[in-house]
Amino acid sequence: MSELANTPLSPEALKSFATAVYERAGVPANDADLAADALVQADLWGHQSHGLLRLGWYYARLKSGAMRGVTQLDTVTDAAAMAVLDGNDGVGPVVAQRATEEAVRRARAHGVGVVSVRHSNHFGTCMYFTRWGAQQGCAMLMMSNGGPNMAPWGGLQKKIGTNPWSLAVPAGRHAPMVMDIANSGVARGKIYLANNRQEPIPDHWAVDAQGNPTTDPKEALKGFILPMAGHKGYAIGVMVDVMSGVLSGSGFQDQVHGPYDPVNRSMAGHFIMAIDIARLQPMAEFNERMEAYIASLKSVPVAPGHGKSATRANWRPMPTNAIGVSGCYCPPIRLAIWRVLGRKLACPLRTS
Repeated sequence: MSELANTPLSPEALKSFATAVYERAGVPANDADLAADALVQADLWGHQSHGLLRLGWYYARLKSGAMRGVTQLDTVTDAAAMAVLDGNDGVGPVVAQRATEEAVRRARAHGVGVVSVRHSNHFGTCMYFTRWGAQQGCAMLMMSNGGPNMAPWGGLQKKIGTNPWSLAVPAGRHAPMVMDIANSGVARGKIYLANNRQEPIPDHWAVDAQGNPTTDPKEALKGFILPMAGHKGYAIGVMVDVMSGVLSGSGFQDQVHGPYDPVNRSMAGHFIMAIDIARLQPMAEFNERMEAYIASLKSVPVAPGHGKSATRANWRPMPTNAIGVSGCYCPPIRLAIWRVLGRKLACPLRTS
């Protein structure tokens, strides 16, 4: 690895760079700031497959018109606790944040808020939004469909996306408890990351176009990502597609195009539910119970070879203000891409 690959990157510099790229593509300043923050936070949390790695892809979609820089949400259905929103191909994180805010607002009014979103775009990590909702005192569920990269179980044609889903709840004195997973064994972005790093992948991540296990990320990208837990992950992915795409009136299966496609409308759909916890029990009581729950998990003896990772280290605050070598591994190829983009747009990335 080169010395440059180990250079710590300032999160402020990364966010400033990403914001400038979005603005030059026609995204209003406040929306550009939000979209950039969603990317940088993914890197801060160690999810580099959903971080600044994707900025160039999003820029290409904005320039082609596949994603519109000015986001306009229309209310298609307004039914008390429920709503259907049309994202009109706007910027994914902006659509998702506004829809999450709407779900929380309806939960405040009705105890539960359900928002179904059509015609959106890829928005990065679900946890960026469910974590925010949990900080508002809600129990959150969010799911989204994506471009197909998994075949139906035993098949050889892409039909189902990794289709992530996330649950989040407040946890008293702890940071919110958040689950954010795809239904594949690994996010497609991690295979792109391995390809950029020129590293092999585990043989259980994907198969090639003929259905054979592979450790070559290039062959994996030509083939199919494997679902988590075999046919069970495939089944969950199908249902997320139904709840996100079919229910919302958006695209589903291979009607959806991922962020790697620079020219086609995404047609992605989302499903968001917020539950006002205070309607079910006092928040103080819930927080106390969550602290007891976490303490009980931490008390479990650790198996040999696992150190503290199996229990104690899993419950740590997620970083929000520092990127270091261990938190943001930037291979030279990615920095080179950012620099080319920065020169093109007259907004250079500062690495020192």
